[in-house]
Amino acid sequence: MRSPVRPHVTGSTGDDLASRLVTGQDGDVDFAFVSGNPALDLAGTVLSRRDEPVDLLAAPADLERWVTECDELPDRATADLATFGSALSLREALYRLALDRVLDRPFDPDSLKIVNDTAAGPVPTIKLSDAGLRLSGDLLAALSQVARSGIAVLADPHACLKECGRAGCTRIYLDRSRGARRTWCGMSECGNRVKAAAYRARRQASATAKGRVPEGTT
Repeated sequence: MRSPVRPHVTGSTGDDLASRLVTGQDGDVDFAFVSGNPALDLAGTVLSRRDEPVDLLAAPADLERWVTECDELPDRATADLATFGSALSLREALYRLALDRVLDRPFDPDSLKIVNDTAAGPVPTIKLSDAGLRLSGDLLAALSQVARSGIAVLADPHACLKECGRAGCTRIYLDRSRGARRTWCGMSECGNRVKAAAYRARRQASATAKGRVPEGTT
């Protein structure tokens, strides 16, 4: 069920970003970690930015769950309204910079400041045990880690960033495929939907063709 629209998130209009009304989601949603980088995954928590944007982070609890589910971040973090607002600002700054990179244009200065300032904050604590690696830290540390991961990928001249090829999907992802041939942000997210739509279109076209009356007959 959708919650009332909220005006604090920006969307893409192709060459620029404009303020948009974003529909939030009531209840738990499934987060997708398919972009190959935590910063890009955070930017992807707004869906369909150009058409009917939907914000998956409708409340601080959603952000807490996103951080917990992200493998590269601390497993627990508490979000108050202030840090929640900071997270949304970071998300939009990361999206703007990623889009700048995809469109091969200069980085937006305001977005650069937000990301750089966030990256200068505390970082998670890393501990190794027989159970493996464990990250711990508060939400500010988690956001700093996200900002740092964003800086790393955006500064890499060899990183291939793309926008998903499915119409309506505005997720930006890191293409590590051989020959950079990846087309969609993820198969389950978009690839299968594109293939299913193409299959339905072929069946409809075939059925229409078979139903035609040959020319010259009555």
